[in-house]
Amino acid sequence: MAAGIEIRGAMKPGFEGILTEEALTFVANLHRQYDPTRLALLRAREARAAWWDAGNPIDFAPETASVRMGDWKVAGSPSDLQDRRVEITGPVDCKMVINALNSGAKCFMADFEDASSPVWEMMIEGQVNLCDAVAGTIALEDKGKSYRLNERTATLIVRPRGWHLPEAHVVIDGEVVAGALVDFGLYFFHNARALVAKGTGPYFYLPKLEHYLEARLWNNVFVHAQSVMGLPVGTIKATVLIETLPGAFMADEILYELRDHIAALNCGRWDYIFSFIKTFRADATKVLPDRASVNMTVPFMRDYALHVIRTCHKRGAHAMGGMSAFTPVKGDEEANARAFAAVKADKEREVGFGHDGTWVAHPGLVPVAMEVFDKAMPGPNQLSVIPPGEVTAAALTTPAEGPKTLAGLRSNVNVGIGYIASWLRGQGAAPLHNLMEDAATAEISRTQVWQWRVTATKLDTGETVDAALIEATIAEQMDVWQRQVGDNFFAAGKFAEAAEVFRTLVLADALEPFLTLPAYAHYFAR
Repeated sequence: MAAGIEIRGAMKPGFEGILTEEALTFVANLHRQYDPTRLALLRAREARAAWWDAGNPIDFAPETASVRMGDWKVAGSPSDLQDRRVEITGPVDCKMVINALNSGAKCFMADFEDASSPVWEMMIEGQVNLCDAVAGTIALEDKGKSYRLNERTATLIVRPRGWHLPEAHVVIDGEVVAGALVDFGLYFFHNARALVAKGTGPYFYLPKLEHYLEARLWNNVFVHAQSVMGLPVGTIKATVLIETLPGAFMADEILYELRDHIAALNCGRWDYIFSFIKTFRADATKVLPDRASVNMTVPFMRDYALHVIRTCHKRGAHAMGGMSAFTPVKGDEEANARAFAAVKADKEREVGFGHDGTWVAHPGLVPVAMEVFDKAMPGPNQLSVIPPGEVTAAALTTPAEGPKTLAGLRSNVNVGIGYIASWLRGQGAAPLHNLMEDAATAEISRTQVWQWRVTATKLDTGETVDAALIEATIAEQMDVWQRQVGDNFFAAGKFAEAAEVFRTLVLADALEPFLTLPAYAHYFAR
């Protein structure tokens, strides 16, 4: 191994083809050149959060007004990213990769971030799976069934971890490397040339961006990586998730910084709600109602979606819709019909707004979404559709009306504990109560409980949310989970650990920026 490079994770069979000296040297060079900037940008996030906590308003940045007012466009998309009407998302385990690529969706977002638990073995096995997928050799025998790739498959897009997440098992010069650089670097190094040779390319989804300088950092990483591999600038194509409130205020600027490499922006709705709560964490005038009441039809969410579409289409980029969390319901035809109807209505709204495509979480929902977009969008996209009007800061920051209920508190506690338990077991995408939950929905759950406590929110039923009510609700929902899953699985299924993580986070004096940071440090960074 080259000097300064240390792997602290287990080397399982097959990992040697991923964690080669050459690939790790590539990652090390990215780390050495760009990690100081990454760390400075994370500190800048903290400074902005303190500014907003002090009561200062969030608004469009005056120093970049010329970018927002300028007449410019992005470089555009390659042929296999022109029609993205239905994309499927999910983790990077072997079965999911095969099923998603075979699903009939136009694209598959293979997710190292919110839909995956950052267990070392799973992160590297995911790299093995994607290399095999690019080579066309990925296969699985499971419970008497054989899984192979079809002749025609979805276009592969990879989501690395956000800038904030570490990969504790890769250490360069004594420093832990960013998960983002590990995920991007290993996938790009091993697959970029092979993808180009196949007529496609190295395509990425970029999560959690809050500022145009964070987009500039990714652009610099892309330019460096392409140069090292002898590929032209613009070979990489990225889609940025506008899933933070600060990011929505910088949609134009993010497109501009990545203009040679960007294909689209995506409305990551669940993380966006989480970011809204986090941005206004202690502001009693910005408290959101029950999670179930905050959907894409409420004004601030509708204005956010239209703002992203308007910004993208003005600049020649695609505007992707978000995830409907419903999944098919086995053994209950009535519930299944309701789920399919909800997905259909969600996708009809998106295509009506002007989105160029949408997300689903399950192969069974691909035909539902495809039918909606095929009917309303006969062309490959809707780049010519520019919603009228202009968004205002007030429109993006005025919270939705709606109930705040004991049932909403119970749901938050139940989902928060259930998801964290799943995440601790290594499953990052968890079907809970006929919804596909990932880290984003758990973040909504725990931040809303924290905010309701800190602002002493009074529920519609008369209770004030305080530590005692939260503790009682945690105990109640632990009983609910124990009855639901049975004593044996409850004891082995990490529910006690999950409840402790949830309790610590929602009763803390300060709001943790991401639940995955302390949980990763405690459970997975060994």
